[in-house]
Amino acid sequence: MCHTTESLRSIDYHTAGEPFRIVVDGFPDIMGATVAERRVFAQNSPDLETIRRLLCREPRGHADMYGGFVVPPDDDGADFGVLFWHNDGYSTACGHGTIALGAWAVSSGLVAAEPDAVTPVTIDVPSGRVVAHVRTVGGSIDSVVFENVASYRVAESVEVATSRGPVAAGLTFGGALYASVDVRQLGLSVTLEHYATLLELGREIKWTLNDSPLAQHPLDDRLSGVYGTILFEDFGDGPDGPHQRNMTVFADGRVDRSPCGSGTAARVAELSADGRLRPGQVLTHDSIVDSRFLGRVRSAATDVPGGVGVIAEVEGMAYRTGEHSFSLDPADPIGEGFVLR
Repeated sequence: MCHTTESLRSIDYHTAGEPFRIVVDGFPDIMGATVAERRVFAQNSPDLETIRRLLCREPRGHADMYGGFVVPPDDDGADFGVLFWHNDGYSTACGHGTIALGAWAVSSGLVAAEPDAVTPVTIDVPSGRVVAHVRTVGGSIDSVVFENVASYRVAESVEVATSRGPVAAGLTFGGALYASVDVRQLGLSVTLEHYATLLELGREIKWTLNDSPLAQHPLDDRLSGVYGTILFEDFGDGPDGPHQRNMTVFADGRVDRSPCGSGTAARVAELSADGRLRPGQVLTHDSIVDSRFLGRVRSAATDVPGGVGVIAEVEGMAYRTGEHSFSLDPADPIGEGFVLR
């Protein structure tokens, strides 16, 4: 446990409004031969659980806090690894975090970049190996494109009972498993006016489907379970591709302020399977706070369950918000902190 003479050092970013706390120093060794194994170790480590809660909870964080521990990669093919965490535990994927990590790696000099270039930052995450393609113009970072692991449809239309009536949900894997629901089925829109209702619906749908046989990953049980619900509003197809707005409710009622990076990859896979997003087209994907990601099909993926999927890429930008040194005074009665919704 950290105390008054030890500190946890983090570099904080936001990607399209969603926080990402990059923890670079002050935590104990996380054992394992791969990042996926390190995630299991962290989940069962009381010391690391203390640190995760300390960084997520108030007064140092908040209910929807997000971040990651920087760890060694699986092998020399990646620049580093990361364990993604939030207030309810450890996730298998995080696109907005990958975008932030790419920006941090280049701006910090961890990965060398030319002033006018696109620099790949290769990162091992629990769901596999991803790449943040960091574009610099005149020595400044202009944008980051997150290249995800293979994304694919699991189920096209699954009926789910909710407190507002039945809905049809699509299940799609994008590094984590997402349920996608068009909110027009319920007479709703993705607006702040409906925030509380969407939040509760997102939780209901996730937990209803979480233990379904459809939510069991066929190759790696560590990837099983529904990670989040993408509640989307569809504005139709323009000449460049579809335009949608979403609120993603992940973990146990945590709300993504961004359009959700790995969730956008899942939407790219679903729209591609529907024939609505073809190579060269763009998914314009907005969040409930009006931030935006652009999603595209980078290439086809055939080495997936069911045989058909895509490598999706998601374009966005991350901005540094501060640098912190956190500590815990052993005399502090608040201890690891608290969570208020």
